[in-house]
This record gives sequence, structure tokens and C-alpha cells, in this order.
Amino acid sequence: MSGTAGRQEHGKKVAALISGRGSNMRALVEAQAQPGCPYEIVAVISNVPDAAGLDYARQQGIATAVIDHREFDSREAFEEMLHETLLVMQAELVACAGFMRIMTAEFVQRWEGRMLNIHPSLLPLFKGLHTHRRVLEAGVRIHGATVHFVTAELDGGPIIIQGAVPVLADDTEETLAQRVLRAEHAIYPAALWEVAAGNARLENGRVILRDWPFDESTTLTAPMAPIDFSRGQE
Repeated sequence: MSGTAGRQEHGKKVAALISGRGSNMRALVEAQAQPGCPYEIVAVISNVPDAAGLDYARQQGIATAVIDHREFDSREAFEEMLHETLLVMQAELVACAGFMRIMTAEFVQRWEGRMLNIHPSLLPLFKGLHTHRRVLEAGVRIHGATVHFVTAELDGGPIIIQGAVPVLADDTEETLAQRVLRAEHAIYPAALWEVAAGNARLENGRVILRDWPFDESTTLTAPMAPIDFSRGQE
């Protein structure tokens, strides 16, 4: 465990869980520089010792911890150590940001309503892995990302926010992934902000939103086409 003392703390304390480069974690950290941010990333925890995101966290003076799942005899033992580490870090919220571990129902229950995840599809469509490949194979024209509360059902938790992007005719998995990642970096900080501020909460299995403005006139179409919705309404 490592970190830099003397960081100014504000808002809800958040631990980010990563397994790789942690680009979504980085987006959360960058967003907390905005005035009035109601959260602070106080810890970054990885199950992969050489995860690239750990270096970024250390450079930002954020406490880090490595809990290598391969060193534990069972998933439950690994999760017990993870839970204890979150408590030591005084985490109030947990943000899964590319954390490649399926969690048990017991662990999820401990953090119910306080643990978020981001998934690269418009859930409930395309749960699981290889979402961009499957989207291209299915021929859909709108893809995106979803931030949701974590439940025992894989990628099945109540949805907090979604971001949609077009699927272009010449897209590859790589180009589509890049476009979706930009959406992820926009919606994850927004979701964590509203959860930390108390404007989005989990209640009886549903997400309750409060004071979260939206533009109900916005419509995303793909391919883009000039459509006159007034025709035939005279």
C-alpha cells in the first residue's frame, strides 16, 4: 500500500478498482478538479500488480493497493481482503473502472447502493465481453456505454446513466471502441458526481434521480438524416 499524505479531502471518499490502464479511473480523477465536486478518489486498488493505472494514481498522490487474486485460495478470501482494504481506505463509494473480476453476491450485498460499474454497451443489450464485435455483427446503428449500480447479476444492475454513439458503416472494433470510450469518460464522472451528491440513489432495486437536468428534445439518429417530424401533422 502506498500514497502521499496531506491531500485535501472533500466530499464522498471513493475507491476505484482497476485491472489495467485505468482510463476511466483517470477520467474520474480529472473530473474531481472541477469546482464543487462532491467526491474524491482516495484510493486505487488493483488485482493486477503491474496494472498501468497504478502508476498514474501514484503520480497523482493517490493511495494505491495491490490485492493479487492469484494469491488467494478462493474468491471469498480475495474479496474479504478487498473488503478490509476498502474499510482501511475509508471508502464510502466504490467505482469499478475496468476491474476484471466477477464478484460474489455476498460481497456485492456489503456494498449495495455504493458500488458503481461502467460497461461498454447500452445495457441490457450486449452484456459480458467483446461488446463492440457483437454490435458490429448484429448490425445495430447506435451503441454506447452504461453506468450502473453493481448487483449480483453480471452487468444487470439498475442503470444510472447511458451515453450513446453512432455506429458508422466503416467501423472496426478498434474505431468503435475509441468512440465508446470517449462516451465512457464523459458519463462515468457525471454518474459518480450525482451519486456522491445524493441526486442518484438506489432504492428498492430502482435508481431514483433528483435534480438531474436533461433535454427531452434531444434525439440521436444513426445514420444522421434530416427528418421533418411536422409533416403529416397538419
